[in-house]
Amino acid sequence: MSADPPAAGPLLTQSFAEAVAEAEKIITSAPHIQTEQDLAEGYDYLAGSIRASLTMAWAYQRDFPFFVASTGPYTKLGLDNPDTLYFHSYLRDDAEYVVTGRRGSTADLSFQVLGGDYSPVRVPDSLTAFDDRAVEIAGDGTFELRFGPARPDPPRNYFTLGPGSAMLIVREVYSDWASERRGMIAIRRADTTGAAPPPPQVSALAKRYGVAGKILISRLKTFLAFPEWFYLKLPANTLTEPRSTPGGLTSQFSSVGHYDLGSDQAMIVTVPAAARDVAPYQGIQLGSMWYISLDYINHQTSLTADQARHDPDGMLRFVISERDPGVANWLECTGHRRGYVQLRWQRLSRDLRPADGPTVEVVKVAELEQRLPHYERATISRGQYAERIAARQAAVAQRMLG
Repeated sequence: MSADPPAAGPLLTQSFAEAVAEAEKIITSAPHIQTEQDLAEGYDYLAGSIRASLTMAWAYQRDFPFFVASTGPYTKLGLDNPDTLYFHSYLRDDAEYVVTGRRGSTADLSFQVLGGDYSPVRVPDSLTAFDDRAVEIAGDGTFELRFGPARPDPPRNYFTLGPGSAMLIVREVYSDWASERRGMIAIRRADTTGAAPPPPQVSALAKRYGVAGKILISRLKTFLAFPEWFYLKLPANTLTEPRSTPGGLTSQFSSVGHYDLGSDQAMIVTVPAAARDVAPYQGIQLGSMWYISLDYINHQTSLTADQARHDPDGMLRFVISERDPGVANWLECTGHRRGYVQLRWQRLSRDLRPADGPTVEVVKVAELEQRLPHYERATISRGQYAERIAARQAAVAQRMLG
């Protein structure tokens, strides 16, 4: 005879359902909501956050770890960089992990160990951060790294996990979306390789649903509070000098700000094009007040130095506006009167100075011909712009599947 099925108990998903309801209230009460578009984007952001929170809760495997995509077009958070593929895996500081991979042809590949996760009141400590210049890579592009407890005489490619190490983040950064190819990355715990985790138990699954709910609420609260720390206290329509990215990599600098533009206004951002030996990656992007990237697939809301048109004087000039200014380096506001702006430089060979950073001017869109140096060189036809969008769509499709 077959065993009787287990007796029905409380709904396993109840805690997560309650967290979703609380999350919806966080979204609908966000102070920046002014239009129907703002609210619709909030609900879209909520859907991606629900999806990501469940993924993160089920990926919490410190003994049998694997990399998962931290963010993507439909699971955005934290002003995600359109040029970056983010991967993360959970760790424990008393175990040793083996990371194997193959270096792609992207502009940057970096590794960071965090002590904990982001919360509404703190940025987690960055315990270890380096790019692949610190890694011994074979001639065929393959590599093996080890992360673990302190050793008296660590071998090459061994990185010590400090107390509290909780998460390994890998960033693969593209400058030329069309030509650069992604690599491969995998992780395993050294002493559990070849073994298997125990089968799932109802009690463990109940706990995971509870964790997913907590991740969801913390995620939304954190990244609505985060801009208050680093962006919104700045005057509108300004950008900071280049500075080491808070909580980020030692070889990454950024310049940040927020814009507030009328429908007939444009912000001109002028910045020197960095030499390749100084910063192989340089980019600019826009974000919504939800602190996530704007649609970078079907609109030009970001540009790298490789994608942008360079002026003869060595400067990059970007035009942020709602109206089409007819220039190649237009960054589309896509209906967002207000939003965030961030410039990044990565894999730096030196610290940046104020002179390496941007200057900003707000003008009327109708005045751009007079205010943009080399205006004739900057212009582009509607057909040429459509070709740019088609190239973005194709490149993202390849990158996400490659």
